[in-house]
Amino acid sequence: MAMTGARDTGAPWERWGWLMAVVWMVFLVYPVVSLVDSVAPLGWRLLGWASLVLFALLYIIGFVHGMRGTWHRPGRLVVAIFWVLLLCAALAVPAIGSQALSFVPFLMSYAAYGLGRTWHWWASAGGLTAVLGAILLTGDLPQHGQMLGIIVMIAVVNTISTWLIGRSLRSEELRVQMAASEERSVVARDVHDLLGHSLTAVKLKAELARRLIDEDPSRTKAELDDIVRLATEAIGGVRSTVTGLRGAGFAEELTACAAAFEGAGIAVETTGDPDALSPAQSLPAGWILREATTNVLRHAAATVVRITVEPGTVLVEDDGRGLRGPAGNGLRGMAERAAAAGATLRVEEAASGGTRVSVVW
Repeated sequence: MAMTGARDTGAPWERWGWLMAVVWMVFLVYPVVSLVDSVAPLGWRLLGWASLVLFALLYIIGFVHGMRGTWHRPGRLVVAIFWVLLLCAALAVPAIGSQALSFVPFLMSYAAYGLGRTWHWWASAGGLTAVLGAILLTGDLPQHGQMLGIIVMIAVVNTISTWLIGRSLRSEELRVQMAASEERSVVARDVHDLLGHSLTAVKLKAELARRLIDEDPSRTKAELDDIVRLATEAIGGVRSTVTGLRGAGFAEELTACAAAFEGAGIAVETTGDPDALSPAQSLPAGWILREATTNVLRHAAATVVRITVEPGTVLVEDDGRGLRGPAGNGLRGMAERAAAAGATLRVEEAASGGTRVSVVW
């Protein structure tokens, strides 16, 4: 079942994870055998078969939808399917009696991995209560003892698994928060540097214009024009920086960079899935991609740029003039951001003679 709030990205797990639900269907052989051997009236047996088929179909559907939802905040459909699964198990009781307990492990796992940890506790308690109740009512410990052992084992495994899942989710959320915090710190520094430079220049030109207003009106007009230009550039820079803080996702950043290349007459080849990066990786990767795009547009004189995205990796390669001179502020900033995100930045000569920038986690 789903452990994250990810969208349907087409990743292998999301394309083929439903096979796990299908494989688990083999354990429905126990109620199947019970229905085959059942001596209940035909009507109850037909109801039992219908319930069994509906149970199997809904379990797979709920499994697939659960993978695309948020583990600890299940959607209404996933919750509704759980209650219908429970009803299907109950409707099979008149036909197969206590053998309907074979549905309990499915319900426990569905609740644990599809609905969240709180649901896991309730389903585990309910499953154990149902088996113990069957033992007390029938007095047949040998028949139900094996099922009791299976349910205890599943409850323990699911408890450990959901605890690990919760830790993983909290760790990922913390990484995202830390990455966002780092991004805000960098943006604050950029805004400070930008405004500090611009406002200093504006102040100096304003003082000069005040001294020249009576002596040289034409020179004063030129200084005022410069003040307007500097203020406009500062506003544009602040807006651009704040837009970076709000941060479109990496996929949107990739689209914007590709459009910038195409607008400059540079062919772009993109490979890979933008969603292959985790949320914690996408923030710094988007900034590094944007900075690499700026460097190519300003300095490379390239005709083709290749962008490759793989899990934990982003590559930007051009066929331009290659590395020339010492690293500038842009490359140093990219290296700092990569290091702060726990990644390694490499800038080297590409096989095409241009530059190859890679950031790898």
